[in-house]
Amino acid sequence: MNQPKSRENAYELRSRTNVLRLFRWNGAWAVATALMVFGPKFLWKNALVFTVLAVALDVAVGIGMILVNKKYLADLDELQRKVQLNSMGITLGVGLIAGAPFSVLDSYHVIPFHADIASLLILMSLTFAVSNLYGRWRYR
Repeated sequence: MNQPKSRENAYELRSRTNVLRLFRWNGAWAVATALMVFGPKFLWKNALVFTVLAVALDVAVGIGMILVNKKYLADLDELQRKVQLNSMGITLGVGLIAGAPFSVLDSYHVIPFHADIASLLILMSLTFAVSNLYGRWRYR
């Protein structure tokens, strides 16, 4: 058997495995979400049964992604976990602080476009990426 030669190698191997698993689950969730959003219009012409199945699939894959993310966080070292949790906290705050006013502005037709969830998801993704990069840079 191929045994890792040192503890660092074992940690790196476990970390790489967890990152790949997280990447696959995130990709699966993105595909399931795209199927849920675009399937009714382009694949099954608004058939309710398929739409409900697509929503159920999206939720199930999303739950799997959450569990894999939890395992990923649990296996990080203390500093990496701190960076990730700080990034998640900032992202949650930005999502909440921006999401409610965005919805209100749309409800009262203050903004000239529809406030959809995709815009909020993009904002949150960018917030997480920037705060994560900053956190990694800060603790180098």
